[in-house]
Amino acid sequence: MDSYRLAGLLAALCALPLAAHAQQQEEPEPEEIVVVGKHLYKDQVNALKTPTPIVDVPQSLSIVTADQIALQGFTSIGDIINYTPGVNTSQGEGHRDAVVFRGVRSTADFFIDGVRDDVQYYRPLYNLEQVEILRGPNALFFGRGGTGGILNRVTKKGVIGENFMDYKYAADAYGELGAQVDGNFSISESSAFRINAFYEGLNNHRDFYKGDRFGINPTVKFEFGARTTLDLSYEHIDHDRSIDRGIPTGSDGKPVEHFADIVFGDPERNHHQLRAHLLRAAVQHDFSGNLKGNFGVFYGDYDKLYQNFYASGYNQASTPNEVTLDGYVDATERENLMFSGNLIGEFATGAIRHTLIAGAEYIDTSSNQDRFNAFWSATSDDNEIFTVARPLRLRGDVGVNASGAATTNDFTADLNDDTRVGVGVFSAYVQNEIEASDRLHLIVGARFDRFDIEVFNVPANETRSRKDEEISPRAGLIFKPRENLSIYGSYSESFLPRSGEQFANINGNNNQLDPNTFTNLEAGVKWDFSQGLSLTTAVFEIEQSSPQVADNDPATLDVIDSQIKGFEAQLVGQVASRWFVSAGYSRLDGEQVDRSGPTGLRPRELPENIFSLWSNFQVTGFLGLGLGLTYQDESFINNGNSAVLPGYTRVDAAAYYDVSDKLRIQVNVENLTDKLYFPNSHSTHQATVGAPLNARLTISGSF
Repeated sequence: MDSYRLAGLLAALCALPLAAHAQQQEEPEPEEIVVVGKHLYKDQVNALKTPTPIVDVPQSLSIVTADQIALQGFTSIGDIINYTPGVNTSQGEGHRDAVVFRGVRSTADFFIDGVRDDVQYYRPLYNLEQVEILRGPNALFFGRGGTGGILNRVTKKGVIGENFMDYKYAADAYGELGAQVDGNFSISESSAFRINAFYEGLNNHRDFYKGDRFGINPTVKFEFGARTTLDLSYEHIDHDRSIDRGIPTGSDGKPVEHFADIVFGDPERNHHQLRAHLLRAAVQHDFSGNLKGNFGVFYGDYDKLYQNFYASGYNQASTPNEVTLDGYVDATERENLMFSGNLIGEFATGAIRHTLIAGAEYIDTSSNQDRFNAFWSATSDDNEIFTVARPLRLRGDVGVNASGAATTNDFTADLNDDTRVGVGVFSAYVQNEIEASDRLHLIVGARFDRFDIEVFNVPANETRSRKDEEISPRAGLIFKPRENLSIYGSYSESFLPRSGEQFANINGNNNQLDPNTFTNLEAGVKWDFSQGLSLTTAVFEIEQSSPQVADNDPATLDVIDSQIKGFEAQLVGQVASRWFVSAGYSRLDGEQVDRSGPTGLRPRELPENIFSLWSNFQVTGFLGLGLGLTYQDESFINNGNSAVLPGYTRVDAAAYYDVSDKLRIQVNVENLTDKLYFPNSHSTHQATVGAPLNARLTISGSF
């Protein structure tokens, strides 16, 4: 560890005892940590849309509240995923959130206040009440995708009758800085204005890494009488950051550890930029005591650019000092316009009680994207070989290759693709939660989706289109021996059109193929203990059916099925009045299948065992301590099973001190044992290098 990092770490660790020494007020009694978000629906739009207690949901899910995000020092979606069972992270090529839900990688199954948020970028956490992660296919409420799960962010809304101003400032040992503000102002007895904003000056352990992120989200809430509320929101996001796609793997298939300090890219060209404008309007109206409606409009305008070089080839045995780089520049302009509405009614037929939800959604998307490959002057190709060194002899598209010759890249010479995409989606769904008795509940429902896409391929001057109509059913059975204990079984389906998550892929035969379909069988137990501790367990099986054009007869299709099976367990809540625990475990198994049947190969990014534990203890009324651990088995980087991501264990810690009821000082330490590890990857020669020991000091409070 260099002297600057050591000094930063020592300064952060010293902050707590200094604050304690300065504290003169009488120590209060320790307060019990409250588990927030026990119900997935209160007065805010969120994932399940109906007022259903978690214990009555026949599905695995996790909720991470804003308090938990702050306490554990999370700064990204990836941090949250690390402490969630059944899911793990993928690299996302260094410019986007990418989650592996039960073995299914996704970059588009993200939602904000229940509305699709499918553009590829790193989502901030500054304006969130909670993050909801639902596992298993989820087409009934979310439509296409959701094949292994979905992640929904619930944003902060205005609070009528309250005035507050919260702030947070943070800095870590690498020089990364962050600031947040959350202000709420009561305008009148029936309206409130709230504004959340943040800024981050990015830095980390990798050479040349830099960037900044800024976001601002003003919202306003109106109450029109006792029955109607309106939430209006505008969010502006401005992100610039370096792209780092990690290091190559060697002859043993594992990341080459002595390359851990080398960036295989161009310090000036590995760059990501996003500008986004998001507008949301949500109306909730109570027609009566038994019927209410939710209606929403969302508009998103995204302008994104990313360009990068990365290691595409490396042969440790024959040329250990040479690496092949490839690269491209990719631009996306997208507009999403979405209308949604649903009615929720509660009624009885005799002794049987029902909660019925019926809804519809319309989405109009236009997406223009193009990609240019790298083009090197020395090779007249998109690949160039460089000598492995720190740093590589490449900067600003100009370099010296492994042969000692000058080489220059041109990101305008080799067009890879240029498409103009229009997507129209209409959906309608209905679900009935049937309480046949106090002990027996049933859930049945289905969703209809019409997915219509047209893609204009500019270089080929060719237009392709496809229309898919799918019905996705869902059924669940819940048996409750006691009010706080449920045993459930469920079945659900989802689908993904052949145009893919980002729409453009209907070239070749893809516009002739039906969507991939996914089915999920799940059984589990949920138990809420009296002191606020909840245990959930589940076993599941996801089956994918993928139509493919037959090799021997292009007029026919082969349907290839593959399966992923697993077990999950999660324990969350108060073990005692001073002691909060969140623990998760998942065991995942699967096998790739092709036309010849089972291959004996394991799907990529599917660790057999994943374990996480966070324990928080309130030592006194002022002082609290936290300790966390995440473990992940080794997994395969590629579907050929020739590249391996080693297993790892990482230890994290936290300590916080309440100087007063309006000021807290907190230190979070990541990777306490300073272990070299590789948390995720994208492809064979792109393994992410995890951060070494790092401390983050946060000062938070309110005016």
